[in-house]
Amino acid sequence: MAKIIEFHVLQQFAPGNLNRDDTGAPKDAYFGGVRRARISSQSFKRAIRLHFAAERLLEDHELADRTKRLAASLESRLRGKVAEPGKAAADLLGLANLKVKKVKDSDHTEYLLFIGHKDIDCLADIAAKFDGKLGDKAAKKAVEEILRSNRAVDVALFGRMLADAKDFNVDAAAQVAHALSTHRVEREFDFFTAVDDLASGDEAVSGMLGTIDFNSACYYRYAVLHLDLLSSNLGGDGELVGRAVSAFLTAYVRAIPSGKQNTFAAHNPPEFVAVRFGNTMPVNLAGAFERPVQPNKGYLYGSVVALQDKWKSFDQAYGPAGQEWVLDLSGAWEGETVTSLDALRSALQQALM
Repeated sequence: MAKIIEFHVLQQFAPGNLNRDDTGAPKDAYFGGVRRARISSQSFKRAIRLHFAAERLLEDHELADRTKRLAASLESRLRGKVAEPGKAAADLLGLANLKVKKVKDSDHTEYLLFIGHKDIDCLADIAAKFDGKLGDKAAKKAVEEILRSNRAVDVALFGRMLADAKDFNVDAAAQVAHALSTHRVEREFDFFTAVDDLASGDEAVSGMLGTIDFNSACYYRYAVLHLDLLSSNLGGDGELVGRAVSAFLTAYVRAIPSGKQNTFAAHNPPEFVAVRFGNTMPVNLAGAFERPVQPNKGYLYGSVVALQDKWKSFDQAYGPAGQEWVLDLSGAWEGETVTSLDALRSALQQALM
């Protein structure tokens, strides 16, 4: 079986709207026959990527951008280096079957590309080197080599799909589940009024009226890292793999989606984090909450108890994962725990050596 690292998190969010649907309401889903609060995996993955950069968990050249503006980015790097930087950028991308079109006076690729900062610099160097000779087979080979030998950590983790250039696809080493509340949740709304500070005494002071949907919940979050695939995506660089795992753990625990935070400030770190490491199959334990948790001792306490019960039953049925570490602030976990995220990170790093 594959060598994997699993992350099981219970996180309570105060009233908020971290991830909205097309109507502006918090996302939700039905599970176990009742409505649950939901935060999409895409929302958390973007928060994780932003956390990598904001907290300098990884170097800039180890990170990537997802953009349609790669041609414009290359063009800016080529100014003063080639005669026609815009044409050179478009011709270069054409070597990889990445088509460029004009959108509001700017060159865009047909779809979003996920590409490392270092790769963009390397592509610009190729365009400058082969200025006027981008039809050369050597130029095409150089471009293809750059796109195949990806070293951006977030591309290695979250993957890349290019519909017109499948040779440059990257299988994601990380799989992230949608966060789902462990209990039934009903959507609520806030009626608000924005006061006009300069309104005179005989005028209505409300400059705007409106409503904002919100909810609050205890969420179960799950992710799994496939270590062999991560190592392959990162060219077998063991040191970089170790730092990628550490960065992912830190960001997965600490990063929070930004939706409506100015209105709700739902900055609530997880109160339960479990990490499992071994040669085993991945097991999402959301089934622990098919029967919605009841608030007898609080949703967090009941969620930890339900999770541990499901954990034990799966271990008995399929065998234990290997090594495991638990950070629990609820006091409900029956077993050994670590005292901090730093201790959790250190234990995992030690196991990877």
